[in-house]
Amino acid sequence: MTAAPNVNKFNTINLIGMPGAGKSTVGVILAKQTGLRFVDTDLDIQVQEQATLQEIVDSKGYLQLRGIEHEVLMAVNLDRALVSTGGSVVYSPDVMARLAAAGPVVYLKADLATLEERIAGAPPRGIASDSNDGFAGIFAERTPLYEQYADITVDAAAGTADQIAEAILTQLEQA
Repeated sequence: MTAAPNVNKFNTINLIGMPGAGKSTVGVILAKQTGLRFVDTDLDIQVQEQATLQEIVDSKGYLQLRGIEHEVLMAVNLDRALVSTGGSVVYSPDVMARLAAAGPVVYLKADLATLEERIAGAPPRGIASDSNDGFAGIFAERTPLYEQYADITVDAAAGTADQIAEAILTQLEQA
């Protein structure tokens, strides 16, 4: 691992991407490397609601989960933070504007097959979508939004979590 580049020019770094892209895993590594405070908004939602994301979707519906996600992201302290967002954050333009104003938005991009492999066998993730086309439909629906909001895009299937973190740091240094 190389020394962290001068990312102190960024007060906040925001990670977006599909479930299974590695936002939480890579986010912890980046937080350690940059000295930023790690914020996982999916975990914040679960603590606030005292329920898993899947339980929220099952009991309240996916739109309610999106509403809770919106509230959490509008209230979260973004100062000196490495923020791992929920996959549906891109449905909220005002949240995305807030994140972009705080610091670069990094899209962890992975192909559908990689994402499906990563989430296979994992507990249900409480994905906030009404897509009748399953995970592939959600992927198709969200990909243009991730691309629209991203300042930086990194191939999240191109190595280990440590290698992905290094790729992000390299791109941030060049930004």
